[in-house]
Amino acid sequence: MVVISITNVTLSILCLYILKFVFASLRRKNLPPGPKPLPLIGNLFDLPKEYDWLHWAKHKELYGPISSVSVLGQNLILINDAQIAYDLLEKKSAIHSNRPSFVFAGEMCGFANGLALLNSGPLLRGYRKNISQVIGSKSAVAQFNPLMEVETRRFLSRVLAQPDMLQNHIRKLAGGIVLKLSHGYTINPTGNDPLVDLAEEALMKFSLAAAPGAWLVDFVPVLRYIPEWMPGAGFKRIAKEWSKTVKESTDKPHAFVRRQMANGKAIPSFTSALLEMNPDAEGEFIVKWSASAIYGGGTDTTVSTLYAFYLAMVLNPEVQKRGQAELDTVVGPDRLPSCQDRSSLPYIEAIVKEILRWNPVGPMGIPHVSTDDDVYKGYEIPKGSILMANIWQFTHDPVTYHQPYEFKPERFLSAQPEQDPHTLSFGFGRRICPGKELADSSIFLGIAMSLAVFNITKARDEHGIEIEPGCEFTSGMISHPKPFRCDIKPRSAKAAALVRSVDEEYPSLENDAAIVKEL
Repeated sequence: MVVISITNVTLSILCLYILKFVFASLRRKNLPPGPKPLPLIGNLFDLPKEYDWLHWAKHKELYGPISSVSVLGQNLILINDAQIAYDLLEKKSAIHSNRPSFVFAGEMCGFANGLALLNSGPLLRGYRKNISQVIGSKSAVAQFNPLMEVETRRFLSRVLAQPDMLQNHIRKLAGGIVLKLSHGYTINPTGNDPLVDLAEEALMKFSLAAAPGAWLVDFVPVLRYIPEWMPGAGFKRIAKEWSKTVKESTDKPHAFVRRQMANGKAIPSFTSALLEMNPDAEGEFIVKWSASAIYGGGTDTTVSTLYAFYLAMVLNPEVQKRGQAELDTVVGPDRLPSCQDRSSLPYIEAIVKEILRWNPVGPMGIPHVSTDDDVYKGYEIPKGSILMANIWQFTHDPVTYHQPYEFKPERFLSAQPEQDPHTLSFGFGRRICPGKELADSSIFLGIAMSLAVFNITKARDEHGIEIEPGCEFTSGMISHPKPFRCDIKPRSAKAAALVRSVDEEYPSLENDAAIVKEL
């Protein structure tokens, strides 16, 4: 009887939600054009199951640069033109900067306290204030240049020793930089590291959990209350499992710093410095979650972009040769490039820009939600509408970028250079990525140092035949190239010796992996 009552109550509430959406659809205003909605469910069947940026890009040809769909009464505004994104998300950021509720990712999986999903308020201001002090500007990030340069050299050494583990080495590079900066944590330089693996798992689950339109409960929040045994309730079991990862990924590194401080062994870091200034519980909460945001903001772009760089070099050997020629001329063979060389390496800088354009890490960004009614060029954008900017479409618009599907760094070196994708790839307005400067510096060093010492070519099978890598990317809020094979070899014996010299100049410190495993 109790089970039947719970089911009846759930179904009754669901019916009330449906009626609410019916009346909402009847009040449909002069929204931007889009596919005709069906009764009750609206455009539910028009939502993509994967690669949403490719799906929504088709709207530009069908309905124009701004379009809309309505799902169970929820309006989604699709933006396929960069200027419209600037007009709404930059110029009118005061009313278009909040986040949707993200019932699945935020409330059920536990990402609600993360910077990416927070709405305006004291927490958001506290996070961003903390982060901006550490990595919010080029000058702030510059203090970490020595750390980034050493970690990038260690990355090269790992790639030289195990070139078939490239993707893992890139993850460890990003983790080594950010975890040292955020928590004073030294990663395991050889095998798997518990915090690097944990953070990577949390980021992967965030990408899937927050993918727009992926979870019906985001449109019908009452579904979160249905019993787990009911058909279609598998998402509840997934959320319960993922929430454990989220909690562990924020609590464990914070507990590590607390333990090291108590033992008088803490290395100065973002977390330890702020804990000394904010000893109360509320301050500690903000410190813990803003430190977590540093990892997310500083690593997503680095990992995906550097892996995409290696893929691009395999597919575009002429770009690789030109970049190496510039490095040989400016830097020479006796040392590795550093952050101080950046202004003297225009072609390497152009490769950085082209990678960000060619493979935007967040192809659809993170959705914004309107906190007030608005009108744009005669179209109404009602309060509560979800605005989705198709960053992939912006960076592949043939009006903005000549031959957008070709990898052409020279597009940024002509007398009239094409638009710098840094203005597109990191978000808009008040929600621009706070880790963009750190990620940008890490990407530059990874690209410049890799080209200085490695030749990156197509792998060969057992018969000596070249293997053509697939140019494929994962779906989700964060997009990575799918695993591919390539051949990575030192350009010369001198280059190999230069890579190995890091072990002599900077012997590996005792790592903290064992301490984390005890927590």
